[in-house]
Amino acid sequence: MDRARNALSLKLCNEFQDALAIAERDPELRVVVVKGAGGRAFSSGFDVDEDTTEFGPTDRAAWSFENLSRYFDHANKIMRSVFNCPKPVIAMIDGYCLAAALDLAMWCDIRYCSDASRFGAIEARMGIGDTELPIMSHLIGQRCRELVYTGDMFDAQEAYRLGLVNRVFPKDRLVEEVTRIAKRTSRIALPTLVWSKKALNNTLLAAGLESALRYSLIADVLISSSDSEFQHFRELHRNEGIKAALEWRDSIFARFESETSSRPVYEQAKPDGGAD
Repeated sequence: MDRARNALSLKLCNEFQDALAIAERDPELRVVVVKGAGGRAFSSGFDVDEDTTEFGPTDRAAWSFENLSRYFDHANKIMRSVFNCPKPVIAMIDGYCLAAALDLAMWCDIRYCSDASRFGAIEARMGIGDTELPIMSHLIGQRCRELVYTGDMFDAQEAYRLGLVNRVFPKDRLVEEVTRIAKRTSRIALPTLVWSKKALNNTLLAAGLESALRYSLIADVLISSSDSEFQHFRELHRNEGIKAALEWRDSIFARFESETSSRPVYEQAKPDGGAD
């Protein structure tokens, strides 16, 4: 499946959590590898065009603070399912890894990518906050500020330089190399893997991860409910579709872009869904 470059629909997210639960119960399985289908993207982010009426009115612009809180709390639980899985979870990234998909990858224990991969915390360019800022800060420290404040996209080598991914492999060798690593890891005794992950996770919890996530969730809701120039983005999305909204958004940044910051995000990211 490669609908909208593996956009994270509610259905897909629920299936993902179910798959993790199955992996957790399987005594023969020691390592989980997460990858995108189709070879074009790990994922382009949450599916911005799907029906989310279970959280609020059809018109998302009419969502209350409570509606937004429920939606972002649900998103946070999806990400935390990786953290809470007792077994190591590896993200195998090939292609675009944007917005919420980048958040999901960051919650994984290890990240490997192909040399054709591109990354971006592009929520900032849509007037949306990023609930997962604490985990990004943990991974790459103060360097995350530039990524969050600009919404720039960056390539695989920059992701490696930042410490976001552990290794970069040629696209045609990615599956082979990650499989070798996963098989080596699976030779480690299961109690060693499980308790090592618990110990590492507890380091973050002891440092205040839960409190930081709660504050980040509140900030995300406040950003998304604020009245800013990006309200026009939401209106265009609602009235004319995501393509028109993204083209308007890209026009704001186009004159200030450089080769290192990205080509127009719409061309790269999602002509057919995702990027939330």
